[in-house]
Amino acid sequence: MSHLWHLSRFEVRGSVISMMGSVRSAIRVAWVGGWLLSAWGGAPWMVAAPALQEAPVPALGLEWGVGRWVPDLEIRPESGSRSSLSKLTRDARAVVIAVTSSSCPVSGRYGPTLAALEKEYASRGVRFVWINPVPTDSKASVRQWIRDQGVQGPYVRDERGDIAKALGIRSTAEVFVLDAARTVLFRGAVDDQYGLGYSKAAANQRYLVSALESVLSGRAVETACTSVPGCALESAAPVAVSEPVTYHNRISRILQQSCVPCHREGGIAPFALTSPAEVAAHAGMVRKQVTQGVMPPWFAASPTHGPSPWLNDRSLPAADKADLLAWMERGRPEGKSSYAPKPQTYPSEWQLGEPDAIVRLPEPVDVAASGVMSYINIEVPTGFDSDRWVQGWEIRPTARDVVHHVLVYVLPPGNDGKPQKNRRIDGTSSYLAAYAPGYQAVSYPEGWAKFIPAGSTLHFQLHYTPKGKATRDQSALGLKFAKTPPKHEVRVSAIAGAVDIPPGDPDFMVEGKLPVPQSARLMSFMPHMHVRGKAYRYELELPGSAPKTLLDVPRYDFNWQLLYRLSEHIDLPAGSVLKGIARYDNSAGNPANPDPTRRVQWGEQTDEEMMLGYIEYYLPEVAPGTPVDLRPPAGRRGGSKAFDSLDRNHDGRITLDESPSPDQFKAADADGNGEVSREELKAFLQKLNPRRAAGSKPSSEAP
Repeated sequence: MSHLWHLSRFEVRGSVISMMGSVRSAIRVAWVGGWLLSAWGGAPWMVAAPALQEAPVPALGLEWGVGRWVPDLEIRPESGSRSSLSKLTRDARAVVIAVTSSSCPVSGRYGPTLAALEKEYASRGVRFVWINPVPTDSKASVRQWIRDQGVQGPYVRDERGDIAKALGIRSTAEVFVLDAARTVLFRGAVDDQYGLGYSKAAANQRYLVSALESVLSGRAVETACTSVPGCALESAAPVAVSEPVTYHNRISRILQQSCVPCHREGGIAPFALTSPAEVAAHAGMVRKQVTQGVMPPWFAASPTHGPSPWLNDRSLPAADKADLLAWMERGRPEGKSSYAPKPQTYPSEWQLGEPDAIVRLPEPVDVAASGVMSYINIEVPTGFDSDRWVQGWEIRPTARDVVHHVLVYVLPPGNDGKPQKNRRIDGTSSYLAAYAPGYQAVSYPEGWAKFIPAGSTLHFQLHYTPKGKATRDQSALGLKFAKTPPKHEVRVSAIAGAVDIPPGDPDFMVEGKLPVPQSARLMSFMPHMHVRGKAYRYELELPGSAPKTLLDVPRYDFNWQLLYRLSEHIDLPAGSVLKGIARYDNSAGNPANPDPTRRVQWGEQTDEEMMLGYIEYYLPEVAPGTPVDLRPPAGRRGGSKAFDSLDRNHDGRITLDESPSPDQFKAADADGNGEVSREELKAFLQKLNPRRAAGSKPSSEAP
């Protein structure tokens, strides 16, 4: 089985994913009769009606210039001598550009917060520049604001709007973080304490502080862009660059954002793209993959208008794609090396910092040099004597090049308090963590976490792909715990459908449904099929309404099973139904098809098939830690209850040690290979009792 979470990096600068909650959509298109018209050409989502308050929410930095180079700007402060942005950034570890206005109430509330941060971070090499883009703010009011707040950095009245246009400033109260190379590392809100129509005693999310701490420690900024609920400006646009495109001022940053996390020395990609020479050496392949939309890997249907609804959208923005391809056609000019970005660093140790707990495989696993390995299932006791709330996790294989994926499930203790053994893992619940090449760390914000009951056992499922040399792997799971119980428990379930694909069928469809018995909020999607999978679509069904598309993946690729994270969580009313529609190509025209003459049914191995549509969600009205079973019936998960009950380790086959009757096991094992498949059990039960339902409960008749 490989129903994994291929964790795409949050934003564009690193491999740590921050699963951010959202309060209000950054995607505001139009409201018609209570429906929000989404980025799919008017396909509506049922979400909560717009509130009168607006708070910041994470946004896609690629669409707002995060990672771009900022040209040199003249700085004419209200007091003091003229300077330039290049002079201010040259010797600084980071520069914060804070957008203010003496006439905006939100900006006024953030004055003391920003002034305090300026003083706090000055000793650590961070400089502040204050920009006022509102031309009607008088000199007298501006000077009074400076005196009241006690700010120290240069304060610029941007009356002509030159700086606002160059940065694409969206709103007052927006802040930018630049490094010494004038690369935008963060843009967005200071925090979520103040917004339009509300204020709180304290912030829950401190976006600017988090960004500065990441920059100063050499880590990728997790939340690199947010919306800004200040006083909106007309100049809102991505960061603009007027100079001719060169490698150093533009292309290097595009590659850093979208390619280098994998295409680097020690990365999982086959070659590096960290220098002009490396790009030139692989120019043909880069051009082909980018032109065809194969790289960077992202398979959600493109929005017909408006911003991307996906928080972790990895696709190249149209402007980046056009600039990259045009630069390659123009002879790949390098430009001034002084414009080059700072090299990115990648941690050799735990990306989330030292874990609070490490759960390691008890013994190394031997990985063969060649062939196909069956899935490895290992259970490891946690030893936790109290309940734990997991706010971050990371899986670290010791042999990354042969690890296709690692899945970790939580097995709570039984009623006697002792660890459960060989409990069936069906892939639709109890999921805790996963690893796939490239992006293996996840962090949740304050208020969200996953639950591990005291005394639990962790079930590791490992899938290895031999690479020509025998090796060993001893994967480990690192856990970061929340200091206090969260407001919301992050839960996982999945849509599933029974799979029975005829030989040679180029477009076979399987549907599955997941009823929603109580109000929920949907956070993310992850469709999963094997090598015959070609497309997947999630829909939401509401009583009396036509199905509404939530996610359409018209080109599914088993090699890149991506997590699609929503910028705005979707309301799932009680009584609604989530529907998954999967399509398969079992024809000879599918180059990945191992055998187009075979009838394909549900199974763990890649030459078998699955139909799973994972979701991540939370229940606003249910206390964290309350058991809830939001998952499909066993029959929808690919076979009979009898088989599922007997297959205790869920490896897709019944072995002799799992059978209560050796004689009947031998009779059911029609091909004599020492294993009973789902089809063999069904045939055996039908032979014993032709009227017996395939999905009946196990009895003494079962092997």
